[in-house]
Amino acid sequence: MSLYHVQKFLYELNRDPSLQEAYLADRRAVLEPYDLDDTEIEALIAPDIGLLYVLGVNGQILMHFAALHHIEWADYLQRMRDGIAEHGPVRAGVYAMSGYEGVDAHTSALGQQSQRPSG
Repeated sequence: MSLYHVQKFLYELNRDPSLQEAYLADRRAVLEPYDLDDTEIEALIAPDIGLLYVLGVNGQILMHFAALHHIEWADYLQRMRDGIAEHGPVRAGVYAMSGYEGVDAHTSALGQQSQRPSG
């Protein structure tokens, strides 16, 4: 697994409309040139925002990828929470290294209300 290669792909995808068009037309083919493992490929194809977050993808890069897939902000945040619940703590990247306490703690620190459904 290479967080660098996942983020490199997402960075390029976020900045290049022609790459976005090609990705939306044939996701698997667009991912071929990148040095990605099967888990990363499947997460990028799905798109599995929660797993990508747990793998360590930076939220600034990931939110643009979510927007490409028409994922609303509250749903984006929930998918990250769900990713942690399903796959465990963030494994790599800035959030793993800085002691990041998760979306709820970050939201609370910013003084925002959580969008988590009650139940």
